[in-house]
Amino acid sequence: MSGYEAEEDSARIVSFRSPRDSSGHGSHTASTAAGRYVTNVNYKGLAAGGARGGAPMARIAVYKTCWDSGCYDVDLLAAFDDAIRDGVHLLSVSLGPDAPQGDYFKDSISIGSFHAASHGVLVVASVGNAGDRGSATNLAPWMITVGASSMDRDFASDIVLGNDTKFTVKIFLHLLKNVCGKWQSLISSQS
Repeated sequence: MSGYEAEEDSARIVSFRSPRDSSGHGSHTASTAAGRYVTNVNYKGLAAGGARGGAPMARIAVYKTCWDSGCYDVDLLAAFDDAIRDGVHLLSVSLGPDAPQGDYFKDSISIGSFHAASHGVLVVASVGNAGDRGSATNLAPWMITVGASSMDRDFASDIVLGNDTKFTVKIFLHLLKNVCGKWQSLISSQS
């Protein structure tokens, strides 16, 4: 919290001073890592089945690194130090620098992950969200960088127009923020 408190107006209200998640991102990534098995999962009634995280019996330690205003290097580095001190075995870092990534010796995630690796802690980090050529980040050789490209479920639904023309629509799980500031699902149609 030192970075936040040093950079932001101390009178400003902070969403949560604890590691509690205010955006849903941390909860989502934690459930991907260690979520228990749940039956009858679906997305708006589609693609029903079971779901679980990669290591459903794992215990999770969560560290506050980012705020609504952004992430501060001092808070990121403190989280790496706290995790090492707490004896974690693996760090999942679902954030990264802007692309293109600069010098590893000036990037807090590269520095923190090197420190963790030197203490026997495996660091797994996201490759980034830009999706543009050359946009990969978290590429230091002492961490594992992961990204996703596809999934095995289709979220398809038929739309029938008044003239009985039928379209099959697939809903993608990516979200787009429109000019009004509301999040909306992206769709594509296939005839």
